[in-house]
Formats: sequence, C-alpha cells, structure tokens
Amino acid sequence: MKKIILASLTVSLLISCVGNDKMILRESIGKINKVMVVAKISDWTGDVGKEIRNAFGQLQVGLPQPEPILSVSQVAPGGFSSMMKASRNILMIVEGEEEGITVQKNVFAQPQTVVYLQAKNDENLISLFNKNKEKIKRTFLDSDIEFTQNLFVKERLDDSKFKTLQNLGMSLIIPKKFRTVEDTGDFLWLRNHLTSGIAKSGSNNILVYSLPMAEENQVLDSIVANRNKIGKKYIPGYKEGMYMITEKAYTPFTFDAVVDGKKAYETRGKWEVKGDFMAGPFLNYTVFDKNNNRLIVVEGFTYAPSVNKRAFLFELEAIAKSLKIK
Repeated sequence: MKKIILASLTVSLLISCVGNDKMILRESIGKINKVMVVAKISDWTGDVGKEIRNAFGQLQVGLPQPEPILSVSQVAPGGFSSMMKASRNILMIVEGEEEGITVQKNVFAQPQTVVYLQAKNDENLISLFNKNKEKIKRTFLDSDIEFTQNLFVKERLDDSKFKTLQNLGMSLIIPKKFRTVEDTGDFLWLRNHLTSGIAKSGSNNILVYSLPMAEENQVLDSIVANRNKIGKKYIPGYKEGMYMITEKAYTPFTFDAVVDGKKAYETRGKWEVKGDFMAGPFLNYTVFDKNNNRLIVVEGFTYAPSVNKRAFLFELEAIAKSLKIK
C-alpha cells in the first residue's frame, strides 16, 4: 500500500512540476473582455463595488448598441473556488495595512492576469482604484489582446502572399477565416463572413493602405476625410453611386495610441453606405511611419445586424495591433 501511495504521489508531483519546481498551470477560462472581481459582498454592494462597476461598465464608444468596455462578475473570497480561480482576468480586492496595486501573471491558471488592489479601508480602496482605474482597465484589455493574437497565430494566413503587405513592407497576424476581397498592391481588403444576426450575412473586414506623411494636426483633422475617400474608391454598395462613408449623424472619437512602438491615432465611430441602410462600427489606426515618411492605416469595420458587436470589433483591434513594419 505504501508503494502505491508513493507512486501516486510521484505521479502527482510530475504532473504539477517541471524542472526548477515550476508548476504546470491549467488552461484559463472566461470570455474576452470579462473580469472576475473577488470582493466581500459588503464591498461589492457598497461604494467600492459601485466605483468598479461604473469604471468597467463605461460604454465603449462607436458601437451601435450600448456595450460596456469590460463585463464584470463578482464572487466572495469564501466562494473563490478552484473553478473560479481559472478565470483569465481577476481583480482581487484586499484589505490590509500595506496599500498598493500589484499585477501578477499566471497565478492560478494560464494565460491569466490577476490585479491585487489593497488598502486599509473602503475609502482608501476607492481612492486607490479611482487613481488607477484607467491603468487597470488597460491591463486587462492588453492581456486579452495578447490572448486573442496568440489564438490567431495558431491559424495564421501567410501574409507574404498579399501584394499590398509586401509592397508596404509590413506584416499582420491574420487568421485563416479571412478571405481576400481586393489586393491591388496599394490597398488590401479582407473579409470574414459571420453567421450572427437576423440577416445571417454579416462580416468582419480589414482594410490596409498608406497615405503621405503630414503634420500631426493635419493627420488628426483628415482621418474622416481620408477614410471617406477610400470608401468611395474601394468600398461600393450594391448600386452605382453607393459607397461606404463615415456616418454623418455620429462624430467619431479619436485617441492617442501606440502601434508597433510608433505614435498612432485610434479612431472609433460608425460607418454607413451612402444611399443605403447598411451601417456598423469601425476602428481605424493611423500610424506614423516616420522612417518611411508615410502613414500606415489599418482599419477594421463590422457589419452584424441586430447583435452586439464588441467582440467582433475587439478581434479586429487585435489584428490591427499586431502590425509590424519591417
């Protein structure tokens, strides 16, 4: 019996450790853009929870339906079971004398991001969270971008086959589910047909092209005009005179961004087809490629009638942020 027990223990140790006493962690679970908050019920139903829900529940701009930037769920520390610990994104609310924020990777599973928020009392927890809420949100979002890109790498298209990417001297992580609509050498349009929505004819789309370099203010002011020109030239509707434009009734939001280590503008808004009822959200990255005296534009747009679109647009964001200029 002792030999059996020892043998079982040895197998268990082999399963849990690999050289240098490193644990083999199980695979994490959970949807993209979702955070598990570990907090006492009194904290979650009180002001601490309210601040977290308000911050993470801020609506993502540019989407037709109201959707939060991050979805949240809560579990009390006593209910933080083995299954819960496998969540990919976790925010731990801890009361303690030492105050601060710590980010740890792959604590209970992998890939996983765990953010510890620790303070002496509720008032200090709220203050600490509010001072760092944008960084905390960005930490979880960046982790999900990396996770999504790693999934796409496993079934990646050979981007050396695209004339436009080769001519522009750049690469993207593009999953195989995308098909070529147009590849002129100067302009690339890829499409992934979706099966969601009433029409059952939705799609996720990627556009890639370059523009002449200009001053930052000029670039900022011309993003909408440039994408309208591209839409008129390359993205037609089903009748003559119809083409994609930026929705006139909705002003896009533009933010500073960094893509491939380079300054960029991130623009979120809504597109529509002139003279038609087709519409949806878009995400545009205009990247300053100063070494080559040009701008690189990678844009994603989604057509998915009647369904939420946050997840679709997030996939396009992950693809755009995989940009590497050679």
